[in-house]
Amino acid sequence: MGQMLSVENLSIGFSTRRGQSRAVGGISFEMGEGESLAIVGESGSGKTVTAMSLTRLLPPQPQCKVDGKIFWRGESVLEMDNARLRKIRGRQIAYIFQEPSTSLNPVFTVGSQIAEAIRLHFPEQKNIKAKVVEALREVGIRNPEYRYGAYPHELSGGMQQRVMIAMALACEPSLLVADEPTTALDVTIQKQIIDLLNSIRHRRKMALILITHNFGIISKLCENVAVMFRGRIVERGKTDEVLKNPQHPYTKALIACIPRLGQKTRLQPIDYAKLEVEMGEKL
Repeated sequence: MGQMLSVENLSIGFSTRRGQSRAVGGISFEMGEGESLAIVGESGSGKTVTAMSLTRLLPPQPQCKVDGKIFWRGESVLEMDNARLRKIRGRQIAYIFQEPSTSLNPVFTVGSQIAEAIRLHFPEQKNIKAKVVEALREVGIRNPEYRYGAYPHELSGGMQQRVMIAMALACEPSLLVADEPTTALDVTIQKQIIDLLNSIRHRRKMALILITHNFGIISKLCENVAVMFRGRIVERGKTDEVLKNPQHPYTKALIACIPRLGQKTRLQPIDYAKLEVEMGEKL
Protein backbone atom coordinates (compact mmCIF):
# COMPACT_ATOMS: atom_id res chain seq x y z
CA MET A 1 0.00 0.00 0.00
CA GLY A 2 1.68 3.20 -1.22
CA GLN A 3 2.30 6.20 1.00
CA MET A 4 -0.11 9.02 0.25
CA LEU A 5 0.28 11.60 3.01
CA SER A 6 3.35 12.38 5.10
CA VAL A 7 3.50 14.96 7.92
CA GLU A 8 6.94 15.60 9.40
CA ASN A 9 7.63 17.65 12.54
CA LEU A 10 4.61 19.90 11.97
CA SER A 11 4.36 22.95 14.23
CA ILE A 12 1.61 25.61 14.06
CA GLY A 13 1.54 28.90 15.92
CA PHE A 14 -0.85 31.86 15.96
CA SER A 15 0.05 35.50 16.58
CA THR A 16 -1.56 37.04 19.65
CA ARG A 17 -1.11 40.27 21.60
CA ARG A 18 1.12 38.34 23.96
CA GLY A 19 3.24 36.91 21.15
CA GLN A 20 3.22 33.56 19.38
CA SER A 21 0.78 30.98 20.76
CA ARG A 22 1.65 27.39 19.86
CA ALA A 23 -1.28 25.23 18.77
CA VAL A 24 0.68 22.24 17.45
CA GLY A 25 4.20 21.33 18.47
CA GLY A 26 6.25 19.04 16.24
CA ILE A 27 3.93 16.17 15.28
CA SER A 28 4.54 13.54 12.60
CA PHE A 29 2.39 10.85 11.00
CA GLU A 30 1.93 9.03 7.69
CA MET A 31 -0.98 7.52 5.78
CA GLY A 32 -1.10 5.01 2.96
CA GLU A 33 -3.69 4.62 0.22
CA GLY A 34 -7.06 3.59 1.65
CA GLU A 35 -5.92 3.75 5.29
CA SER A 36 -7.92 5.35 8.09
CA LEU A 37 -6.66 7.37 11.04
CA ALA A 38 -8.54 8.81 14.01
CA ILE A 39 -6.98 11.87 15.64
CA VAL A 40 -8.46 11.95 19.14
CA GLY A 41 -8.22 14.60 21.85
CA GLU A 42 -10.09 17.25 23.78
CA SER A 43 -11.15 20.58 22.32
CA GLY A 44 -8.10 22.81 21.93
CA SER A 45 -5.63 19.93 21.55
CA GLY A 46 -4.72 20.93 17.97
CA LYS A 47 -6.75 18.37 15.99
CA THR A 48 -8.63 20.72 13.68
CA VAL A 49 -5.73 23.05 12.89
CA THR A 50 -3.66 19.96 12.03
CA ALA A 51 -6.36 18.83 9.60
CA MET A 52 -6.73 22.28 8.04
CA SER A 53 -2.97 22.60 7.56
CA LEU A 54 -3.02 19.61 5.18
CA THR A 55 -4.33 21.85 2.39
CA ARG A 56 -3.18 25.19 3.84
CA LEU A 57 -6.64 26.35 4.91
CA LEU A 58 -5.18 28.24 7.88
CA PRO A 59 -4.64 32.04 7.82
CA PRO A 60 -1.43 33.16 6.14
CA GLN A 61 1.58 34.64 7.91
CA PRO A 62 1.93 36.60 10.12
CA GLN A 63 -1.41 35.54 11.65
CA CYS A 64 -0.42 31.88 11.47
CA LYS A 65 3.03 30.32 11.14
CA VAL A 66 3.41 26.74 9.94
CA ASP A 67 6.75 24.93 10.19
CA GLY A 68 7.73 21.40 9.22
CA LYS A 69 6.86 19.40 6.12
CA ILE A 70 3.62 18.14 4.57
CA PHE A 71 3.87 15.89 1.52
CA TRP A 72 0.89 14.87 -0.60
CA ARG A 73 1.85 12.03 -2.96
CA GLY A 74 5.48 13.17 -2.69
CA GLU A 75 4.74 16.84 -3.41
CA SER A 76 5.36 19.52 -0.77
CA VAL A 77 2.04 21.16 0.19
CA LEU A 78 3.77 24.09 1.91
CA GLU A 79 5.59 24.95 -1.34
CA MET A 80 2.60 24.67 -3.71
CA ASP A 81 1.24 27.74 -5.47
CA ASN A 82 -2.44 28.65 -5.16
CA ALA A 83 -3.38 27.19 -8.54
CA ARG A 84 -2.00 23.78 -7.54
CA LEU A 85 -3.68 23.95 -4.13
CA ARG A 86 -7.07 24.62 -5.73
CA LYS A 87 -6.74 21.38 -7.70
CA ILE A 88 -6.12 19.41 -4.51
CA ARG A 89 -8.69 21.02 -2.21
CA GLY A 90 -11.98 19.21 -2.65
CA ARG A 91 -10.77 17.14 -5.58
CA GLN A 92 -8.10 15.03 -3.87
CA ILE A 93 -8.55 15.99 -0.19
CA ALA A 94 -12.11 16.78 0.85
CA TYR A 95 -13.49 17.95 4.19
CA ILE A 96 -16.64 17.42 6.24
CA PHE A 97 -16.98 19.96 9.05
CA GLN A 98 -18.83 19.55 12.33
CA GLU A 99 -21.56 22.17 11.87
CA PRO A 100 -23.39 21.55 8.57
CA SER A 101 -25.83 24.41 9.28
CA THR A 102 -22.96 26.92 9.16
CA SER A 103 -21.10 25.21 6.30
CA LEU A 104 -24.04 25.34 3.89
CA ASN A 105 -25.02 28.67 2.30
CA PRO A 106 -28.61 29.43 3.40
CA VAL A 107 -29.56 31.34 0.22
CA PHE A 108 -28.71 28.60 -2.29
CA THR A 109 -30.31 25.20 -2.75
CA VAL A 110 -28.30 22.20 -1.60
CA GLY A 111 -28.26 20.84 -5.15
CA SER A 112 -26.73 24.03 -6.58
CA GLN A 113 -24.03 24.00 -3.88
CA ILE A 114 -22.99 20.44 -4.69
CA ALA A 115 -23.15 21.25 -8.42
CA GLU A 116 -20.79 24.20 -7.90
CA ALA A 117 -18.14 21.88 -6.44
CA ILE A 118 -18.49 19.45 -9.34
CA ARG A 119 -18.39 22.26 -11.92
CA LEU A 120 -15.18 23.62 -10.40
CA HIS A 121 -13.27 20.34 -10.60
CA PHE A 122 -15.00 18.72 -13.59
CA PRO A 123 -15.74 21.54 -16.06
CA GLU A 124 -16.19 18.95 -18.82
CA GLN A 125 -19.06 17.25 -16.96
CA LYS A 126 -22.23 17.41 -19.07
CA ASN A 127 -25.17 16.38 -16.89
CA ILE A 128 -24.16 17.83 -13.54
CA LYS A 129 -27.65 17.59 -12.04
CA ALA A 130 -27.71 13.82 -12.61
CA LYS A 131 -24.36 13.49 -10.83
CA VAL A 132 -25.65 15.55 -7.89
CA VAL A 133 -28.81 13.46 -7.62
CA GLU A 134 -26.72 10.29 -7.64
CA ALA A 135 -24.48 11.72 -4.88
CA LEU A 136 -27.55 12.53 -2.75
CA ARG A 137 -28.91 9.03 -3.35
CA GLU A 138 -25.58 7.45 -2.33
CA VAL A 139 -25.68 9.14 1.08
CA GLY A 140 -29.20 7.87 1.76
CA ILE A 141 -31.31 10.95 1.08
CA ARG A 142 -34.78 9.88 0.00
CA ASN A 143 -36.33 11.41 -3.11
CA PRO A 144 -33.04 13.08 -4.14
CA GLU A 145 -34.59 14.67 -7.24
CA TYR A 146 -36.90 16.68 -4.97
CA ARG A 147 -34.23 17.42 -2.34
CA TYR A 148 -31.98 18.84 -5.07
CA GLY A 149 -34.10 22.02 -4.96
CA ALA A 150 -34.36 22.21 -1.15
CA TYR A 151 -32.76 24.95 0.92
CA PRO A 152 -30.62 24.03 3.98
CA HIS A 153 -33.23 25.27 6.47
CA GLU A 154 -35.74 22.81 5.02
CA LEU A 155 -33.58 19.85 6.05
CA SER A 156 -32.92 18.31 9.46
CA GLY A 157 -29.43 18.38 10.98
CA GLY A 158 -28.84 14.77 9.98
CA MET A 159 -29.91 15.42 6.39
CA GLN A 160 -27.74 18.54 6.23
CA GLN A 161 -24.75 16.44 7.30
CA ARG A 162 -25.60 13.90 4.59
CA VAL A 163 -25.60 16.76 2.08
CA MET A 164 -22.14 17.80 3.29
CA ILE A 165 -20.94 14.21 2.86
CA ALA A 166 -22.44 14.13 -0.65
CA MET A 167 -20.67 17.40 -1.49
CA ALA A 168 -17.35 16.05 -0.23
CA LEU A 169 -17.72 12.77 -2.14
CA ALA A 170 -19.06 14.24 -5.39
CA CYS A 171 -15.54 15.07 -6.58
CA GLU A 172 -14.28 11.55 -5.77
CA PRO A 173 -11.43 12.48 -3.39
CA SER A 174 -8.67 10.09 -2.36
CA LEU A 175 -8.73 11.35 1.25
CA LEU A 176 -11.73 12.42 3.28
CA VAL A 177 -11.13 14.51 6.42
CA ALA A 178 -14.16 14.33 8.74
CA ASP A 179 -13.90 16.92 11.51
CA GLU A 180 -16.27 15.95 14.35
CA PRO A 181 -18.94 14.92 11.81
CA THR A 182 -21.44 13.78 14.46
CA THR A 183 -21.02 16.39 17.22
CA ALA A 184 -24.18 18.42 16.51
CA LEU A 185 -26.39 15.34 16.02
CA ASP A 186 -28.40 13.19 18.40
CA VAL A 187 -27.19 9.69 19.23
CA THR A 188 -29.31 7.73 16.76
CA ILE A 189 -28.37 10.03 13.88
CA GLN A 190 -24.71 9.84 14.94
CA LYS A 191 -24.77 6.07 14.42
CA GLN A 192 -26.37 6.47 11.00
CA ILE A 193 -23.66 8.92 9.90
CA ILE A 194 -20.86 6.69 11.24
CA ASP A 195 -22.34 3.65 9.45
CA LEU A 196 -22.70 5.70 6.26
CA LEU A 197 -19.09 6.91 6.33
CA ASN A 198 -17.86 3.39 7.03
CA SER A 199 -19.85 1.91 4.15
CA ILE A 200 -18.81 4.56 1.62
CA ARG A 201 -15.15 4.45 2.66
CA HIS A 202 -14.89 0.71 2.11
CA ARG A 203 -16.91 0.79 -1.11
CA ARG A 204 -14.72 3.52 -2.61
CA LYS A 205 -11.47 2.29 -1.01
CA MET A 206 -10.97 5.86 0.21
CA ALA A 207 -8.59 7.04 2.95
CA LEU A 208 -10.11 8.72 6.00
CA ILE A 209 -8.93 11.03 8.77
CA LEU A 210 -11.50 11.27 11.55
CA ILE A 211 -11.13 14.19 13.97
CA THR A 212 -12.94 13.52 17.23
CA HIS A 213 -12.87 13.85 21.00
CA ASN A 214 -14.88 10.64 21.39
CA PHE A 215 -13.00 7.35 21.72
CA GLY A 216 -16.36 5.59 21.66
CA ILE A 217 -16.95 6.06 17.91
CA ILE A 218 -13.56 5.30 16.40
CA SER A 219 -13.30 1.51 16.62
CA LYS A 220 -15.71 0.88 13.73
CA LEU A 221 -14.30 3.57 11.43
CA CYS A 222 -10.54 3.69 11.89
CA GLU A 223 -7.81 1.05 11.99
CA ASN A 224 -5.26 3.49 13.44
CA VAL A 225 -5.42 6.18 16.11
CA ALA A 226 -3.25 9.11 17.20
CA VAL A 227 -4.00 10.71 20.57
CA MET A 228 -3.32 14.46 20.74
CA PHE A 229 -2.81 16.38 23.97
CA ARG A 230 -1.97 20.10 24.00
CA GLY A 231 -0.51 20.14 20.52
CA ARG A 232 1.45 16.87 20.72
CA ILE A 233 0.78 13.29 19.72
CA VAL A 234 1.25 11.39 22.98
CA GLU A 235 0.25 7.92 21.76
CA ARG A 236 -0.53 6.18 18.49
CA GLY A 237 -1.05 2.69 17.17
CA LYS A 238 -3.68 0.23 16.01
CA THR A 239 -7.07 1.28 17.34
CA ASP A 240 -7.91 -2.08 18.91
CA GLU A 241 -4.54 -2.29 20.66
CA VAL A 242 -4.72 1.25 22.04
CA LEU A 243 -8.27 0.75 23.30
CA LYS A 244 -7.39 -2.55 24.99
CA ASN A 245 -4.00 -1.56 26.37
CA PRO A 246 -3.45 2.22 26.47
CA GLN A 247 0.06 3.25 27.52
CA HIS A 248 -0.08 7.00 28.08
CA PRO A 249 -1.85 8.42 31.18
CA TYR A 250 -3.84 10.87 29.04
CA THR A 251 -5.07 8.09 26.75
CA LYS A 252 -6.14 6.09 29.81
CA ALA A 253 -8.00 9.14 31.15
CA LEU A 254 -9.84 9.68 27.85
CA ILE A 255 -10.87 6.02 27.58
CA ALA A 256 -12.12 6.12 31.18
CA CYS A 257 -14.57 8.81 30.06
CA ILE A 258 -16.36 6.49 27.59
CA PRO A 259 -19.89 5.71 28.88
CA ARG A 260 -20.54 1.96 29.20
CA LEU A 261 -23.82 0.09 29.20
CA GLY A 262 -24.80 -0.82 32.74
CA GLN A 263 -22.24 1.49 34.33
CA LYS A 264 -23.52 2.50 37.78
CA THR A 265 -20.87 5.01 38.80
CA ARG A 266 -20.95 8.58 37.50
CA LEU A 267 -18.34 9.47 34.88
CA GLN A 268 -15.63 11.70 36.32
CA PRO A 269 -13.83 14.53 34.49
CA ILE A 270 -10.11 14.21 33.83
CA ASP A 271 -8.09 14.97 36.97
CA TYR A 272 -5.28 17.16 35.62
CA ALA A 273 -3.47 17.33 38.93
CA LYS A 274 -3.24 13.53 38.95
CA LEU A 275 -2.29 13.57 35.27
CA GLU A 276 0.61 15.94 36.01
CA VAL A 277 2.01 13.47 38.52
CA GLU A 278 1.61 10.50 36.18
CA MET A 279 3.16 12.33 33.23
CA GLY A 280 5.91 13.86 35.31
CA GLU A 281 5.48 17.34 33.84
CA LYS A 282 3.67 20.60 34.53
CA LEU A 283 0.51 21.00 32.47
